[in-house]
Amino acid sequence: MLLNSLGTGSVCVFGTETGWHANGNVAAKPTAKTSVMTPRQKTFRRIVTGHDVNGKAVIISDGPPTHTKLVGGPGGPTFFEVWHTLETPALIHAQPDEPAENGLVLPPPKRGTRIRVIEFPPAPHPLMHRTRTVDYGIVLEGEITLVLDDVETTIQAGDIVIQNGTNHAWANRSGKVCRMAFMLIDGEFTNEIAQPK
Repeated sequence: MLLNSLGTGSVCVFGTETGWHANGNVAAKPTAKTSVMTPRQKTFRRIVTGHDVNGKAVIISDGPPTHTKLVGGPGGPTFFEVWHTLETPALIHAQPDEPAENGLVLPPPKRGTRIRVIEFPPAPHPLMHRTRTVDYGIVLEGEITLVLDDVETTIQAGDIVIQNGTNHAWANRSGKVCRMAFMLIDGEFTNEIAQPK
């Protein structure tokens, strides 16, 4: 496997079924291994609120996330894309509609945010990566190991990681599925850490 550093602050992986592209998109070869969901995965509800014509608070939609992607074939993580915003401050519409996006995009839009849930099956960490974001990662169920350059720590349900643009990976060594929620906020590296050493 060849790791290639990208100008966007993320890492591109080549030589696998999946690769991160410079624009943050995930490319998967269209094989029989690529699917949207597998039977073992349970889903969750995404409830979106808004306002009716009288300005009263209402539920706009209530159902599972509409964008789910199994990355890398069987044994790979499943991404449940929940929502993203295009700017900060976010525009709050009466009848919010999810912005369209092609494929799976790792970082949030420039000046935007992204929330996703990732289901990690038991597996060694697939790749070290770094993004220009502040990420809040919350373990919903199971446990997983956060791998950094020279240190690692195991986190469990209820633990929260504040990921500040560091090079990292996730290794599920528990033997059970781990599910995490991630809130990604677009950011900029300061000069002292703009180029990894």
